Amino acid sequence: MKQAKETPVCVHIRWMIRRDMPSVLGIEKACFEFAWNEDDFIRCLRQRNCIGMVAEKDDEIVGFMIYELHKNRLHILNFAVHPDHRRDGVGNSMCSKLFGKLSHERRNRIMLEVRETNLDAQLFFKSLGFRAISVLRDFYDDTVEDAYLMQYRYQPNASEIAQPGNRISRMAG
Repeated sequence: MKQAKETPVCVHIRWMIRRDMPSVLGIEKACFEFAWNEDDFIRCLRQRNCIGMVAEKDDEIVGFMIYELHKNRLHILNFAVHPDHRRDGVGNSMCSKLFGKLSHERRNRIMLEVRETNLDAQLFFKSLGFRAISVLRDFYDDTVEDAYLMQYRYQPNASEIAQPGNRISRMAG
C-alpha cells in the first residue's frame, strides 16, 4: 500500500464532458475488474438526475464520480481515483464537493454500495464518516459478490438547528 504524500495535490473538480470519456474509461479500467464501458456511462449520464464530475490535476483527469440526485439524498454510482494518484487528496476533494451539496433541510445523506472485496474503498469511505448500514446479498450482475450499503449522514451545526426556516425566507431576508 502506498504511503500518504506529505502535501496533498491541488485538484480542480468540474462537470464531466464528452471529451473526458477516454480518460474516465482509462481510470475505470485501471481500477475495476468489472469495469463500466462507455455505453454504461452514457446511459447513466443521460438520465436527468445523474451527474458526472471529474478531478483534474495539471490538466490531467485523475479521478471521477457519477452520482444521482434524489429528493432527500445523493447516491454515488461510480467513484474512482487513478491508482497513481491515490492517497494524495483527490478522493477527499471529490467527497468534499458532495458534502457541500448536503443540508439540514433537504438532501441530508449520501449513499453508495461497495463490493465486499474492495477493502480499500471501504476504509476510505469509513475514514470520511460513512458507515455500513446493511449487506446487499448477491448484489452484482457480474459475480455472486455481496455489497455493503454505506451511508454518510449530514450533521447540522447548532446555528442550523436553532434557525428553522425555508429557502424562500432566507433568500428574501
